[in-house]
Amino acid sequence: MLEIDVNKRLRDFSLAVDLDVARGEILMLVGDNGCGKTSLLNLIAGISSPDTGRIVLNGKTLFDSEIKEDVAPEERNIGYVFQSYALFPHMSVYENVAFGLRARRLSAKEIDLMVKDRLDEASLWEIRNAKASSISGGQKQRVALARALIIEPELLLLDEPLAALDVRRQEAMRRELKERLHDCQVPSIIVTHDLRDVSCIGDRACLLERGKIVLSGGPEEVMGWGSNLPSSGNSCSK
Repeated sequence: MLEIDVNKRLRDFSLAVDLDVARGEILMLVGDNGCGKTSLLNLIAGISSPDTGRIVLNGKTLFDSEIKEDVAPEERNIGYVFQSYALFPHMSVYENVAFGLRARRLSAKEIDLMVKDRLDEASLWEIRNAKASSISGGQKQRVALARALIIEPELLLLDEPLAALDVRRQEAMRRELKERLHDCQVPSIIVTHDLRDVSCIGDRACLLERGKIVLSGGPEEVMGWGSNLPSSGNSCSK
């Protein structure tokens, strides 16, 4: 379980969030641009630090302002899929997925076996030698997710993971993403602007406005929130 109770002064307002995400739960975090969604992910990942508060993952304290605990990002065992995917364009698909394992100083044989398993699972093995800059948006999304999953994270953070895909590809990837995340059985937080993502992927959703969670509930409740987010339409195939 992830437990968050943090405060952080941003440029225009204070981010103040108190929430829990259960094991295996997919939490959708929605809200307008600039409301603090990505800032919250960065606090959890350790890319930036709260001013005050606590972050606890599976009983391990990642941040606590009172005891001055602030675990380094690379020691938090969190998988993070950035909005731009943040792949190394000059590296191959294989090397991008292997990157986190090399940082952990695993043997070449261990890395090869683990990367092959992940790439096979994501239907990417056939393009393993392709440069990340040359593959499609959907393939980049899969590579980024494979790289996040291969470290066997205790938590997954995904920032607008489908935003770069065309509408037709988004529908297929929603189903695939939900299956992959539920298979992992770790807490997951997905930032999105699109209510179609909420209705198709999420177990629960929170609406963030100017750094505060103003509404929280099941995906079906989100549809009546009357936000300015895109309509869900009928694009979710259950």
